[in-house]
Amino acid sequence: MRFARTAALAAALAALLVPAAATAHAAPATDIARRVPGRTVTLPVRDALATLPVRDEDRTGYERTKFKHWVDADKDGCNTRAEVLKAEAVTAPEQGTSCRLSGGRWYSPYDDRYITGPSGLDIDHLVPLAEAWDSGALAWSPAEREAYANDLGDERALIAVSAASNRSKADQDPATWLPPAAGYRCQYATDWVADKTRWGLSIDSGEEAALSQILGHCPNAPFTVTLAR
Repeated sequence: MRFARTAALAAALAALLVPAAATAHAAPATDIARRVPGRTVTLPVRDALATLPVRDEDRTGYERTKFKHWVDADKDGCNTRAEVLKAEAVTAPEQGTSCRLSGGRWYSPYDDRYITGPSGLDIDHLVPLAEAWDSGALAWSPAEREAYANDLGDERALIAVSAASNRSKADQDPATWLPPAAGYRCQYATDWVADKTRWGLSIDSGEEAALSQILGHCPNAPFTVTLAR
């Protein structure tokens, strides 16, 4: 299921970013400005939203190829896409040679439907690659962008959804696109804030307004996230 990502794969990606001496521990909101990879932060979602820097977006120079994916970080023969599909399957698929998956069943929360077989699924970057670029990733190293694009260290970052819903979303943020399944929107907005917190990304004013409006109708539930950078 979704929350059973392999520790080995997460560790392989974390090694790209997290100094060996970093020790995870809880941090209050006032400490987020002192970003230390590996620090664990627990915050109510609306408080976390308030800590995100608000800046204009800049897509200058963006190319999808600047985020290398899908990789096989732990060299087990299964790339990131396959790892997410295996982790999130409601009914496990069969795994053949070269990690070829067949059969299986998945739940797509964006549009509240079940999908049989992996061909009808996309692996969505919750915060799209172009949005990450706009929000700060243009200044990252290639290794940081690769780690972001293949982030198996946090189950919110990558999610198996119907191809139709993912392609409808494309590279939009919550100001212009929300999951068709209205009952999932609180979770979606919360996870968006968590992912941006994890990676130290900014938000623009339209995004801030949309997230504030959505989360104003949701419980101010705390989430825990480990800072990736």
